[in-house]
Amino acid sequence: MVKCHLSTIMGERRLKIADVARDTGINRGTITRMYHEEATRVDLDVIESLCTYLRINVGDLYEIINEDSSESPD
Repeated sequence: MVKCHLSTIMGERRLKIADVARDTGINRGTITRMYHEEATRVDLDVIESLCTYLRINVGDLYEIINEDSSESPD
């Protein structure tokens, strides 16, 4: 599973969805879906714009979470 940390990052910086949309030119609906982790596809230019605006790396925005926590390492 891919986890999006946009809501956490925006919360820490006290940013509103409307402000990020206005400042980046990204559609407000796209940011809302990412914020609520409902986005199934995101264009690379959107990710690039967000990372540039927030001054973060892609790895700070997205993380891969292992859903199978019952699997033990060998």
